[in-house]
Amino acid sequence: MAARVSESPPQRDAGALAVSMRTLGCKVNRADSERIAAELMGCGVRLTDEADARVVVINTCTVTSEADRKARKAVRHALELPLSPVVVVTGCLAALDAEGLEALGDRVAVEADRDAVHQRVAALLGAAPGGAVAARAGEAFRTRVAVKVEDGCDAFCAYCIVPYARGVPRSVPVEEVSAEVSHLVASGTAEVVLTGINIGKYRSGGVGLPGLVESVAATGVGRIRLSSIEPLDLTSELLGVLSKTSQVCPHLHVPLQSGSDAVLTAMGRGYTAAEYVGRLDAARAALPGVSITTDVMVGFPGESEADFEATRTLVSQAGLSRLHVFRYSKRAGTRAARMDRQVPPDISAGRAATLRAEDARLRREWAGARLGQEAEVLVERLVADADGVAAIGTTGDYLTARLDGAGLSCGDLVRVRVGRELAGQVVAERF
Repeated sequence: MAARVSESPPQRDAGALAVSMRTLGCKVNRADSERIAAELMGCGVRLTDEADARVVVINTCTVTSEADRKARKAVRHALELPLSPVVVVTGCLAALDAEGLEALGDRVAVEADRDAVHQRVAALLGAAPGGAVAARAGEAFRTRVAVKVEDGCDAFCAYCIVPYARGVPRSVPVEEVSAEVSHLVASGTAEVVLTGINIGKYRSGGVGLPGLVESVAATGVGRIRLSSIEPLDLTSELLGVLSKTSQVCPHLHVPLQSGSDAVLTAMGRGYTAAEYVGRLDAARAALPGVSITTDVMVGFPGESEADFEATRTLVSQAGLSRLHVFRYSKRAGTRAARMDRQVPPDISAGRAATLRAEDARLRREWAGARLGQEAEVLVERLVADADGVAAIGTTGDYLTARLDGAGLSCGDLVRVRVGRELAGQVVAERF
């Protein structure tokens, strides 16, 4: 169904090229949005708040039914803004339900092709997409930049709609990734996050993820972080490269989802709880002191109290530093949505609350274990406080740190000594 939005350029005025962007969902979506924003700036577009925008771009997620609800709510909100902007919707929900999104209003334009969003917006605004050299993400986002190296997934986990929305794995050629990172380094970017739906599937010719890390390190970038890596992709080859690459952050995000073998099998995850722990042990042997965070899902169909207890026990004993806890949400089109023994919402909520309390404990313990140790902080923002200016940033092992910001700028890498934990942050002292 074609969008009903007029493609005729509007009359130009001082605010005619004002565009806002809203991103929902994962780090890959954020990387897509940063690239779209850079391309828009290359068209002469001015990025602004929603209230001043002539076009609002919404990059949607569709991983759960709740994600769909939030995406539609964001579109409705944008349609009610004072300047009556055109709402350009892209992302995963746009790929699966363009007709449903267009039905939300006459000013909704769906562009499922993320690579074409800037051209669509430029046409709506009467801008010239080829009239300026495209800005690169690093010129606007100078601290940590997500670099998308891969898109798509063919794992087809029982609960996940993403393979249907994003397609099979596709990798960015290693030469293009290295060129982008080199440009970011020249623009002042201190850290790149190699991002994808399943970066363990990265393949460019004969180069896999280990070779990509080596290529990115050769650009001289200050820090390299992996966004997320599946347990079975933590190979000895990859761990060997990570261990000898000084710029690699001592932090891995390794999704677990469940500590129950029965639930893991039903999910289609392809490993057992013991195999997961074994991969973590191998990572710690290769990368002493590495911080390991994870994703955990509760309430998957058929999850019993014994299954949940297996998950709680594993995450409490596996030496993790942080949990991202998700409640299972039935998503039409997935195998899990057709399964029997759906877990009642109140039970899922109670299990999630238990694991979030466990997460709080793990964060405190990790911060406590780092007390008095050296760390490197990437300064991400400066804030006024009673003592002048404070810098807020992230350590290599993914702690949020607060330190004296005098003389510092966003993007600086600063050596510190880790102090006490306070309100979710560690107080750090500069050397």
